[in-house]
Amino acid sequence: MAFKREFSSFSQRLADFAVRFETGSGASRDKDGCGHGARRSAFNRDLRDLFTKGVTREELRNLFERDAREAFRFYAREVDFAAIEHLPWYKRYPAIAWKIFVALAHKLSPARRIFFAAATLAFILGWIQQFIFLSQAADVPHSSGALWLFISFAILFLLLFIELRDKLDLKGDLEIAREIQFGLVPQGPFQKNGTSIYCYMRPANTVGGDYYDIIELENDRLAILVGDVSGKGMPAALLMALLQGSVRTLLTAGYRGAELMAKLNVYLCSNIPENRLVTLFYGELDTVTGGLLYINAGHNPPLLLRNNQSPERLAATALVLGIDPGTGFESNTTQVNPGERLLLYTDGVSEAFNLREEEYGEARVSAFLQTHATVPPSELIQELVSDVLKFCGAARLTDDMTLMTIAR
Repeated sequence: MAFKREFSSFSQRLADFAVRFETGSGASRDKDGCGHGARRSAFNRDLRDLFTKGVTREELRNLFERDAREAFRFYAREVDFAAIEHLPWYKRYPAIAWKIFVALAHKLSPARRIFFAAATLAFILGWIQQFIFLSQAADVPHSSGALWLFISFAILFLLLFIELRDKLDLKGDLEIAREIQFGLVPQGPFQKNGTSIYCYMRPANTVGGDYYDIIELENDRLAILVGDVSGKGMPAALLMALLQGSVRTLLTAGYRGAELMAKLNVYLCSNIPENRLVTLFYGELDTVTGGLLYINAGHNPPLLLRNNQSPERLAATALVLGIDPGTGFESNTTQVNPGERLLLYTDGVSEAFNLREEEYGEARVSAFLQTHATVPPSELIQELVSDVLKFCGAARLTDDMTLMTIAR
């Protein structure tokens, strides 16, 4: 606990320093009239902006409290700590260090793995020789240990430089993929015959596996869909694009309701990996009467907020997609009356966790709807997202968040 308090205190002092540095004294005045002071001030200002512009106290605190912890979890997730916790400390900690070293090495390419091992060996040799020199147990030149440490740091810096280049290159591709993914889903609010629909999507990473769509059908009807492909990142995003294309193709071919879901399920079972699945809420909304025919294939139950009543759950009517091609699908019907609203969301909302490992939960979503019944539909989603982020605090979102609200 003392170490944790010291760690938090250090991160707070670092954040305070950044704030003072960013709002520090202005540029020096050019007292000699020759322009040298102005150039120096401009240089200092550019240097300060380079390292402080856009930096916030929250980001610096998260760097130590959240990012460092998650980085450790990432590299140590393959380490079985339970198998070595019975060892005495002088054996347990070297075992942990060795297992994390091996786990990190496996994430590198073979050539980089060799240089990483060489840098680690040089680092150990350097500290051993420094220790021997300081203890004066042997006549070891002081420069020998420093040389090994310099070699270690040089190799690690080179590896970091190369890995960073790979990451930045991949980041550019991911940003393009993000633009493409957001281009696949409707942007902006949708309105027709007094029905208003607002949507929001926030991937946990640059791209994600959540999916939503609004497709106009015949006779003033709309197909509304919200789905979630298992997993995150690029693999889930590719399957999300496959799902979106498949749905639109089947709708264009004239399939509706349970028949559409059955055809979609057979196609997904044949074209997605066995360890993947899809949850999907599909509805056909009559924008004139408010009648809603829906099929919920294992998705989070949407919440229908009636006038002066508790939210009504539109529970699952079928199993998830992509598992069994013989799954049957049943549809239910309900009514969205004027003044009522329907909220659809993915599990990134209800399963958001804070640092105490507490889940936001469907109960909080339902309670939020009731306490914000008078909030305009255009603002409801943003306020709910803000409430989820406030609940999570410094904890990073681990799943994609998608919401859709329908109001009449």
